[in-house]
Amino acid sequence: MALEHALLVALSEQPASGLELTKRFGRSIGFFWSATHQQIYKVLGRMEGDGWVRVTVVEQADRPAKKVYDVTPLGATALADWLATPARHSPLRSDLAVKMRGASFGDRATVLDSVRAHLADHVTRLDHYRALMKRDYPEPSALTGADLDHYLVLRGGILLEESQVAWLTEYLEAQA
Repeated sequence: MALEHALLVALSEQPASGLELTKRFGRSIGFFWSATHQQIYKVLGRMEGDGWVRVTVVEQADRPAKKVYDVTPLGATALADWLATPARHSPLRSDLAVKMRGASFGDRATVLDSVRAHLADHVTRLDHYRALMKRDYPEPSALTGADLDHYLVLRGGILLEESQVAWLTEYLEAQA
């Protein structure tokens, strides 16, 4: 996936400025696809040049005008074409897993510290995902359309984090 596609999805949900997109990436799409503020602005410029997005300048009181990006029909077609192509399988690449496997050949204590740090990060992320689920989707059985899609992606994130927490916990407990 290219950043362009993640931005097209975000802008299809709601037109936004570059700053607003950066914030949205930090709390939703960014859990699955990360991008810096600079990357987002660079790609938005390219997408505008390609005719995938249009810009509306919005004047603001006491602040500089902001550019709000929206998906054009050409951008919607590009997104639909991308959605219609099969997703590539992403192979698992984990430095941590390789370090865990090789812990016997080096400083096991350092590896265990790294495992503990990763575990803490996954616990934090899992707690955050669960809080989002509770706040935003109290009745998942009533969801349809985009809301159901968002819920199911969040649910997938929860399942992935639960798996990581269980695996790292098991590794640490076996080392005790």
